[in-house]
Amino acid sequence: MTTTLFDSSAAAGYQFHGQDVGWLLDHRAEHRGDHPFLVWAPRDGAGRTWTYREFADATRAVAAGLHSRGIGEGDTVLIHADNCPEAVIAWYAVARLGGITVTTNTRSVAAEVAYFIEHSRAKAAITQPRYAALVAEAGPALEFIVVTADNSGDAPSAEEENHGRDGFDSLYAAPDDLPTLERDPLRPVGILFTSGTTSKPKAVVHSHGNVLWAAKVNPTNIDFGPDDTYLAFLPFFHVNTQGWAIWTVLGAGGTVVLQPKFSASRMWPTIAEHSVTHISLIPFVIKAAFEQGIPEGHTVKVGVFGLIMPVLDQMMGMRVIAAYGMTELVTHCVRSSPYETYPEMAMGKVAPGYEYLVVNHETGRLAEVGEMGELWIRGTRGIQVFLEYLNNPEANEKMFTEDGWCRTGDVVRLEADGNLFYCDRDKDALKVGGENVSAREVEDVCRTVPGIDDIAVVAKRHEMLDMVPVAFVIRNAAAAPEDEMAAAIIEACRTNLADFKVPRAVYFLDEFPTAELGKISKKELRDIADGHPAV
Repeated sequence: MTTTLFDSSAAAGYQFHGQDVGWLLDHRAEHRGDHPFLVWAPRDGAGRTWTYREFADATRAVAAGLHSRGIGEGDTVLIHADNCPEAVIAWYAVARLGGITVTTNTRSVAAEVAYFIEHSRAKAAITQPRYAALVAEAGPALEFIVVTADNSGDAPSAEEENHGRDGFDSLYAAPDDLPTLERDPLRPVGILFTSGTTSKPKAVVHSHGNVLWAAKVNPTNIDFGPDDTYLAFLPFFHVNTQGWAIWTVLGAGGTVVLQPKFSASRMWPTIAEHSVTHISLIPFVIKAAFEQGIPEGHTVKVGVFGLIMPVLDQMMGMRVIAAYGMTELVTHCVRSSPYETYPEMAMGKVAPGYEYLVVNHETGRLAEVGEMGELWIRGTRGIQVFLEYLNNPEANEKMFTEDGWCRTGDVVRLEADGNLFYCDRDKDALKVGGENVSAREVEDVCRTVPGIDDIAVVAKRHEMLDMVPVAFVIRNAAAAPEDEMAAAIIEACRTNLADFKVPRAVYFLDEFPTAELGKISKKELRDIADGHPAV
């Protein structure tokens, strides 16, 4: 028998032979056409619902309008907008044309947006009245800018309304002349920029195959069915809403309820109004949920969180599923299973379709039980993991090993029975006198002290030990005086942590410095710490 060797990219694409994002939309429209897909729930005023058939039709019509303006295969369109139905419709319309949509953080300044446009080679932009002037300033070479009628349900000011650009509705056209494309699962479809603390954000390229993979496995990962509803309130320009929520819904034929942004006061009423069954849980959402009070008999079945915390299940009245991922890894590559039991605060185990390693930083060998190391994940590029960092060979080389492993930069600890525990990002890890310290672990202990609004533990230079941990704290109204609070934080750490993990000092700030895309800049905090007297 003759042995045949197949090209790896051809084999990867074959996994979704004859399918792409447009196919998935049309498949849902054909077999689940009357079921609600997208529910728009603005803060004020009337919302709207698109069935699968109506949404597929809308994306075809907008694709026709974009095509008439010159958008085609391989072209990039910028969407700079807060959560709104126009952004979702446009994303899928561009996908139908074989184009690529880059969605960008609306907290960015003009210089950052200019970088996004230039780096992604965006040809056109879709935005909102409040951002029209900024996008025009950032992208003077854009061929056209189209502006929505309102700001995610809020009426624009007179100045915002006077933008002089075509409205979003001008994109709707008869879809008779849409080009016919060969369905290629490895064709790029979307770009999300990841934050960086010491360099420019990196452009993560997702493929049609990435969308199809997430749609295939996500529903099983989080127990989402065709009659379930996911509430999406995190930004569409991040992977949680774009992929973890919407691609999950598409995969099961369920419903997504989209809000402009997270609203503590609207959270539970929206859940009740739309019988929401699934939500994403992050710390500020959990905090707000408790502050508003957990309603008895609410409809949420599953909350997707990062760790195993049985107390959350009990207190929130829902099953909390642990799920770990990052933009580059497309979806939940480590997660809990309802058929297994895990230690408290574990991350779960690697999900089907992925492989993992925990690699010791210093020796390069595989970590043993009880040892911290960097989490490596492997999957097929363009299917389980992203295609590449756009126009960034240095970042690609740093991310991918020669045999296809993704170096996540996250430090985890391997324990008995293959359980993983999250420790920290590698760039935030501290090495105190030869001992590894997880800043995350120290921060979690510090948070047991009342009055902390936010906290960040970083390294401060030390003459003998090279570095020692210090804590930066933002206090809230319930906080004790600074001297008392600092003493309480250090005492809590002394009680619960080894001595080399205890912060040598506590510094108070009104706000944290941020890096691009709004993440806390621990680099700047380290510089501030080094400016304080030696400890």
